[in-house]
Amino acid sequence: MDNDPQQDFPADSARIRAVTPLSLCDWPGLSSAVVYLGGCNLRCPTCHNATLAFTPTLHPRLDTSAVLRSLAARKRWLDGVVVCGGEPTLDPGLPALVDALSGLGLPVKVDTNGMLPEVVAHVLARRPGTLFAVDVKGPWEKYPALTGGAASAAQAQARLEAVFALAEASPQSFMFRITLVPGIDPEDVSAARACLPAGFTLREQPYVPPVWGEETPHAPSDTEARRLPGNLVAGTDRPSHPEGP
Repeated sequence: MDNDPQQDFPADSARIRAVTPLSLCDWPGLSSAVVYLGGCNLRCPTCHNATLAFTPTLHPRLDTSAVLRSLAARKRWLDGVVVCGGEPTLDPGLPALVDALSGLGLPVKVDTNGMLPEVVAHVLARRPGTLFAVDVKGPWEKYPALTGGAASAAQAQARLEAVFALAEASPQSFMFRITLVPGIDPEDVSAARACLPAGFTLREQPYVPPVWGEETPHAPSDTEARRLPGNLVAGTDRPSHPEGP
């Protein structure tokens, strides 16, 4: 890990690659905007945002200040903001970005694989109201296959157990979910659920295979979340564009 979670980076250091102005499916029960950060520390073969995760420079970086201004102008129609990726905890600008989003008066949810518990702890200490949606890929022994060899069983267990300890201390700030990718069976779900701290549930998400095709300069569609394909940031001539009028 290159970034030091104790070091302060400004919000504009966050590498925002795309924005969904309005989503009704990324935060259950809430209308939210979605901010995408690039890069990932896992190599899951079933990744739905593979280019965003593995080749983020294909998606032009957006100006953070412009994104924040756009969200501020539209916050009356939003219940919150989701920060996802890729893996957002890799971005050194994440803590300050969460600060800035919270400063708009909007609740913030961070989607994470939990492999950097020290970053989760740092963000939580700065902004205790942040919600973390943590992906539990499966039972520990299947992590090498599920993550493309990026995480061993021992690494996954140690890091997620550190997240579980944070969740026990701040139960209102965590939710856990599992995607039913190929190779995950009901026994695996039960085994993963048994690892959670007492009182937490493991939300099951269906898996829809991604459609692979020509690379595009914008964030890919997400069929699992029923997000339409196309440029997730409106053209600069549109009022909803973060750099628009």
